[in-house]
Amino acid sequence: MKKIALSSLSLALLGAAGVAHAQSSVTLYGLIDTGLTYSSNSTGHSNFQQASGILNGNRFGLRGSEDLGNGLKAVFVLENGFNLSNGKLGQNSRMFGRQAFVGLSSNQFGTVTMGRQYDSLVDNVAPLSLNGTQNGGTLASHPYDNDNLNNSVRINNAVKFQSVNYDGFKFGALYGFSNAAGSFADSRAYSLGASYQFGGLKVAAGYLQLNGAGSTTNTSGAVATSSDSTFTAARQRSYGAGINYAFGAANVGLVVTQTQLNGASSINSSNASVGGALAINSGSARFTNYEVNGHYAMTPAWTLSGAYTFTDASLNGASPKYHQVTLQSDYALSKRTDVYAEAAYQHVTGTGNSGVTAEIVGVSASSTDSQIVGTVGIRHRF
Repeated sequence: MKKIALSSLSLALLGAAGVAHAQSSVTLYGLIDTGLTYSSNSTGHSNFQQASGILNGNRFGLRGSEDLGNGLKAVFVLENGFNLSNGKLGQNSRMFGRQAFVGLSSNQFGTVTMGRQYDSLVDNVAPLSLNGTQNGGTLASHPYDNDNLNNSVRINNAVKFQSVNYDGFKFGALYGFSNAAGSFADSRAYSLGASYQFGGLKVAAGYLQLNGAGSTTNTSGAVATSSDSTFTAARQRSYGAGINYAFGAANVGLVVTQTQLNGASSINSSNASVGGALAINSGSARFTNYEVNGHYAMTPAWTLSGAYTFTDASLNGASPKYHQVTLQSDYALSKRTDVYAEAAYQHVTGTGNSGVTAEIVGVSASSTDSQIVGTVGIRHRF
């Protein structure tokens, strides 16, 4: 009888352990994107190259959750970015430079996470743009990715809240700490955003403010170094809104964003004109972006997409006007693998003596006021 009881107890404990194990999960995931890319007018010459992540950044990560009971879960994400062409780490050589956070998620209220994370403008407005999405990617970015819809800037030391879905309405907020004693506002960040979906209609809005981005006095801040920020500025404010409507196999959208800089000294993007550090003499600058986009599923496997973006800027005593057209054709070989062809054309006017030239994000700047980029490639998700 004792042997039978012990055996029964052992089986019960094993069963309980199996249930507990089933309530936890860890998933390995990633995206690999590479192809052949042509760009015109780079340092006075055209360029043909094998390029890594020209549409969507290469990545792999771990995503996990543990059921804590009563609708509560522990969640985490550790996501690495890398260059497929040479194997180097991305995001300033960070191991998990794209995202790294842990937190708690409630089925009733929402999710609170802490770590290196995306802001609320990226979470809410970016999905309504071709910029940074699978239908347009990096080549569809607005000049310098000035509004961060392509996720160029991640926020360190961030505490983030994302609500549950209330009949189509969601909202969220983020605060990135400066982590500097006696300098609470130096290199800090905060962001707000919301979205609403009803049937095929989706609208969203968001706001991001960075204080002391690219700061050399606080290297542990929310956006601390120039290699982590698009601009070096005392204050950057980016805000925007978008609307999408899906009907049948088609989807059309409009996104409007604006970025305002105060106390600015340079543009730090590796793609920026004039050696990657264009001085902003007045200390202030503005970029206003108007994007019209759409995509259409010709068949379940074949999708066509395109966008036109007009950017009205003010910097370096000039008022550049950027016109950019992006077109993409994508064919899915399976649920996880697709091949694509994409082209982008940009022309800029009103540059004055600013030194600004055309430059499509993802490739080197043009040596003239126009640039053409074309790429063919393959993406695989796992």
